[in-house]
Amino acid sequence: MTTGKINVSVENIFPLIKKFLYSDHEIFLRELISNGTDATLKLKHLTNIGEAKVEYGNPIIEVKVDKEGKKLHIIDQGIGMTAEEVEKYINQLAFSGAEEFLEKYKDTAKDSGIIGHFGLGFYSAFMVASKVELITKSYKDEPAAHWTCDGSPEFTLEPADKTERGTEIILHIAEDSLDFLEESKIKELLNKYNKFMPIPIKFGTKTETLPKPEDAPEDYKAETVEVDNFINNPNPAWTKQPTELADEDYKTFYHELYPMQFEEPLFHIHLNVDYPFNLTGILYFPKLGGDLQIQKDKIQLYQNQVYVTDNVEGIVPEFLMMLRGVVDSPDIPLNVSRSGLQADGAVKKISNYITRKVADKLKSLFTENREDFEAKWNDIKIVLEYGMLSEDKFYEKAGAFVLYPTVDNKFYTLEELKENLKDKQTDKDGKLVVLYAGNKEAQHSYIEIAQEKGYEVLLLDSPIISHLIQKIEGDNREITFVRVDSDHIDNLIKKEENTISKLSDEEKEGLKTVLEAIVPKQTYTVQLESMDSQAAPFIITQPEFMRRMKEMSQSGGGGMFGMGNMPEMYNLVVNTNSPLATAILNTEDKSSQEHLVKQALDLAKLSQNLLKGEALTAFVKRSFEMIK
Repeated sequence: MTTGKINVSVENIFPLIKKFLYSDHEIFLRELISNGTDATLKLKHLTNIGEAKVEYGNPIIEVKVDKEGKKLHIIDQGIGMTAEEVEKYINQLAFSGAEEFLEKYKDTAKDSGIIGHFGLGFYSAFMVASKVELITKSYKDEPAAHWTCDGSPEFTLEPADKTERGTEIILHIAEDSLDFLEESKIKELLNKYNKFMPIPIKFGTKTETLPKPEDAPEDYKAETVEVDNFINNPNPAWTKQPTELADEDYKTFYHELYPMQFEEPLFHIHLNVDYPFNLTGILYFPKLGGDLQIQKDKIQLYQNQVYVTDNVEGIVPEFLMMLRGVVDSPDIPLNVSRSGLQADGAVKKISNYITRKVADKLKSLFTENREDFEAKWNDIKIVLEYGMLSEDKFYEKAGAFVLYPTVDNKFYTLEELKENLKDKQTDKDGKLVVLYAGNKEAQHSYIEIAQEKGYEVLLLDSPIISHLIQKIEGDNREITFVRVDSDHIDNLIKKEENTISKLSDEEKEGLKTVLEAIVPKQTYTVQLESMDSQAAPFIITQPEFMRRMKEMSQSGGGGMFGMGNMPEMYNLVVNTNSPLATAILNTEDKSSQEHLVKQALDLAKLSQNLLKGEALTAFVKRSFEMIK
């Protein structure tokens, strides 16, 4: 038996390991199973090239809980080690790797954004164990070795009587970590970190019911059998070629990833590239609707089928963080901070590739089945609109598939919009005016007036639409977007012809004086317009520029500073050709005149959904009195 001292320059490394990785205690299991997986895959490689003259067979990794003995066993059937290799890899290399890692990060806060602790590997066992044993037998014809260490720098190394190839690690679980002896806890961790590891992982057994024989009697009792319980799928969908998978396989895998998700994904994007970096994965578009506050952190990052994190910020472009799925890449550095990650060249390339791949897939879906794409538009638009705002590369490609729906459920691309609207909606200055509504119900009367003129009205109701149309206008100087309730229709699309006013300038001045004395100045600006006598007498509008800047300020990232908190300001457009305008002007009784103005203003407010609370109650009461 050999005893020795591990060369430690950091003063007793084990308390440091425990302290530093405290918040990530559970990763020890991922690390040890990853090591077992590596050892098994190395053996596969050596047998394939003829260097290891042994039978590879069907190796597995087994995890066993010994609750009474307070031990946890991790057993592999991989390459194994000789005593000399244990001395080299465990006492020297693995330890110096752990020591170097801690030396570098021990002063950093435990949540500093280091994503994973690969490389700490074996020594992460001391986060939960007071003593660790390693019993290993190499594929080479040499005796087995038994290494023991109790968390001090002392170790023992002696021959062992193990006859089967591979390594068994026995963790003597420390008193403060006894929850790792609970089967439910280990099952949860295996499910989280090792669900898709490439080597089958056995954890206990399960009961299976045997199929009923064809000639079974009526009173036949189903037979059961105990079988090994394998917790992982070693060949998940993302490791296969897209040509090997049908739509159904992608859906099955989605439910494997998200067992509690009952809705089907709308479509998927298979990522598969091996140059200039290695990346595989599948991204799914779930039904999203128009809410920006959708739960993020649903995409899982793997490294060679080992789960790392569900925080993929910096790797997956921000606008795609609302998607779901898996990204697997050995080229993503796992021991760097978030800011370092975003500056990493390989990571930037990966992020750009994902953006391009998503854009190409959307374009092909749109081209292949436009009808289906249109049907799904409202469930995906928020991601695409956000992508146009945040990623220039995506914005460049988006013109080919981003849609602009009308209130009547017609869908146009931007180019189609220009083509279809130019004849009717170009104003006298040659600018194409695109009318849109933010809410079909609330702005119904304005939509109807526009449609009566033969104009098309879009329905743009995303929370970020003001930002997006600002960007589109900046890139398309010949287009202007205006919400349908931002002015009277004849002012929105100004043509040459002007309606003549029935009132003289003097009468108009008199009318304006009357109105301004009654209408609240702090909320409404009175605007007199000569319109068709059949048009509404009073119309409330909200200037496009002011409203848009306010919305942009409220949703962040743009708009004029502080405008989000400004009180609402409206225009009160009064039709001077309406009989009501004449009636107000000619009413000599001041109280009757005031009554007419207030009633008309309330009706206009009602049509814009602005009449609420006490004012609405008073209006209803007043209206009932009028029809007594």
